[in-house]
Amino acid sequence: MPWPIYLALKQLFPTGRLSFFTLISILGVGLGVALMLVSTSVMGGFGHQIQRMIIDTQGEVQVRARGPLNEAAAQNVEKTLAAAPTVAAFAPYAAGVVMLEHEKRPAFPSITGFEVERMKEVIPLQRYLVAGSLDELDDDSVILSSILARNLGIGVGDMVSVYSPLMMDRLKKNEVLLPREVRVAGIFQIGHQQLDSSTVLCSIRLMQDLYGLGRMVHGYNVRLKPGTDEYLAANNLNAALPAGSYALTWFEANADFQAVLSFERNMIFFLLTFIIIVAAFSITSSLLMSVVRKTREIGLLAAMGGKARDVALCFCAQGLVIGLGGTAVGLGIGFALLTWRDALVQLIARFTMGEEAFVKFYQFSSLPAHTQPKDVATIVVFSLVAATLAGLIPAWRAARLKPVEALRSE
Repeated sequence: MPWPIYLALKQLFPTGRLSFFTLISILGVGLGVALMLVSTSVMGGFGHQIQRMIIDTQGEVQVRARGPLNEAAAQNVEKTLAAAPTVAAFAPYAAGVVMLEHEKRPAFPSITGFEVERMKEVIPLQRYLVAGSLDELDDDSVILSSILARNLGIGVGDMVSVYSPLMMDRLKKNEVLLPREVRVAGIFQIGHQQLDSSTVLCSIRLMQDLYGLGRMVHGYNVRLKPGTDEYLAANNLNAALPAGSYALTWFEANADFQAVLSFERNMIFFLLTFIIIVAAFSITSSLLMSVVRKTREIGLLAAMGGKARDVALCFCAQGLVIGLGGTAVGLGIGFALLTWRDALVQLIARFTMGEEAFVKFYQFSSLPAHTQPKDVATIVVFSLVAATLAGLIPAWRAARLKPVEALRSE
């Protein structure tokens, strides 16, 4: 073993045991690593969960048009989708906004109409139903999201009035169009507050009647074959689709929301890096104190033939060892917290507002987590580099000491 490395270990573990200075330095780096790991994993978990929800409700790819697709245009789009080797299934949809009214309680949710049998092959809606059945959905019924149904005081079997923009168009022509009375055939819950609070599902024929679309549709939800890259598939579809229609991936269709989520995740990661930077400064301070205390020893090493770079390597090695130990401890703490995260959330909820209120206001009872290998690699590299760089200033200070002046030091 090279003597600078041996000396570095001897200073960190003077009696063969962990010194107090080494312990505090390792814990400082470890806590920073643990917080960065937990925060990135939790934010990644929310992103992964939202991605699954979006794909389960829209498919990996959506085909849209600048306006409604008439029957001829829709047939051309379907031929293109049927010929695409990466497409497993597709189904037409029509979407818009309506007003619901039940016992003088209004709401203004978005509404999506689809062909039930074809949509079953694309979107597993049955999985999210909490009441009713998808088989009960017909041209005179709707399925409501859970929060919307609760706000309106509606249950399965109740009747609700639907007002559409077509009524306003008819009024301009001095015609009166009465609201459509429909039955609630089911209630679904995705687990995302925005989707659960303002979504109505219906048959595509009912949607076409409400908006006066005739047989036109707004687009297609597309399910890709397993293992298919959605971006490559969307590019291939865009090259083959007829003019006026285009394909979007699930990410592109929800780009604004995904951008906000990615920004929050990156900002949290950025802010938590300062914890490791503060730990690095504490390592620098401790090593500088070590240089001051051991000035005579450093001068003796130089007088015995030790080179300046070897003396500098000794202090850089100490920073690296602290970084390795802190990273290992931080990863252990971080993965332990992720393993027991649900128990910690329940404990916090129990001592604050209660578990039921926690679920009601924050919309989750279990904390999602999704750890990506690249995030772990980034955290490890950053912590090791920061800890090693923390030893550079003390190393530079020690390397500049002249043997005669160092030996003369009191």
